[in-house]
Amino acid sequence: MDKLLLQYQVLERLAEDLLQAEQAMRAAHETATHEENIAENKYDTLGLEAAYLATGQARRAEGIRQAIAHWRQFRARPYDASKGIELGALICLIDSDDKQHQFFLGLDGGSMKLFSGAQAVQVISSEAPLGRAMLGKCEGDEVSIQIAAIRQQFEVLWVH
Repeated sequence: MDKLLLQYQVLERLAEDLLQAEQAMRAAHETATHEENIAENKYDTLGLEAAYLATGQARRAEGIRQAIAHWRQFRARPYDASKGIELGALICLIDSDDKQHQFFLGLDGGSMKLFSGAQAVQVISSEAPLGRAMLGKCEGDEVSIQIAAIRQQFEVLWVH
């Protein structure tokens, strides 16, 4: 599986998300500033609510722009067993039910599921609980995370 191809897919998906956020921001801004939505009394809050929504969408769009910039600069290095799993690693974990899960350990803002052929690859941040738990691990190591009262355990099957 090509990590560079996965990175391009992340960038494509982020670009789509940015387009949607910008469209939502424009629509909310138009609603907020439309002459029919000028408040006539203190209970008429449609324009105000739309302005809040436009501000939130603008923040979301800016966050996506920053994620795109970071992903464009990101260069995944080859796996080095002496360092263990690092940012940019492609990892296959096996759970207690012998089900395999493939992950691409990436930057913030890229949490998504991608496909390489028929194979699903979950992109996760190193800041996510599972991402943090995988850092520094090597093939054959155990990875465990606690989610509420449930402890999930995995074994690192392979790393690229």
